[in-house]
Amino acid sequence: MRRSLRALAALLAYPTAELQQALPEVRAALAADATLAPAMPALDRLLAELGAGDLLDLQEAYVALFDRTRGLCLNLFEHVHGDSRERGPAMVELAGIYAAAGLAPAAGELPDYLPMLLEFAAVAPERGADLLANAAPLLDLLHRRLLARGSAYAAVLHAALLVAGAEPGTAPLADAPEATPEELDAAYAEAPVVFGPDADPAAECGGVALAAKLRAARRNPAPPMPSRRPVIRHVTTAPSGG
Repeated sequence: MRRSLRALAALLAYPTAELQQALPEVRAALAADATLAPAMPALDRLLAELGAGDLLDLQEAYVALFDRTRGLCLNLFEHVHGDSRERGPAMVELAGIYAAAGLAPAAGELPDYLPMLLEFAAVAPERGADLLANAAPLLDLLHRRLLARGSAYAAVLHAALLVAGAEPGTAPLADAPEATPEELDAAYAEAPVVFGPDADPAAECGGVALAAKLRAARRNPAPPMPSRRPVIRHVTTAPSGG
């Protein structure tokens, strides 16, 4: 178990009182992973914000950032598949990878949710690092967009890139127009989000490749992830390199 990745999953999930109470434990797990050292100053900023903030304010800000901002969606296949017929089989195959490791998404949660991928990487570190490496262009894009907004959550994406063995800042940052809530609802009702060559070059260079590699990964089974609110009480402070 790579507990630092479970801690990252917890930080990137919807804020809860349980998370706030476990922040010292979460920080200890992060600090014990030497790979994450370059991201620790920024992670400390996020930890401080989560620890000092009012929970309702934190939850409202989270929803506005990740759930109502199309370009920051944490469901990775949202940035990959313009054709929903392709997205479905990719979801099934990714869920199968998770299931092979004894994990399953919570009811109502999709397997391409990034905190789930981090939870999987915690349970199957080597396999998970490979999947994160395949997703690196998307992680980099999300990282740069969060940085542009001045969001402390960028630290989690930086840390995920470090685990993937990738350098931040390599994906071109395209301006993604942010739809109004009404436009967003209409778009989701009619068709999945399309990130094509004219909309976001980073999605083309990395997203489609990620989906293909995830489909191929079915030949090397790995596990599924827990729920949208990853269980953090199992994070321990045992010192380890990862």
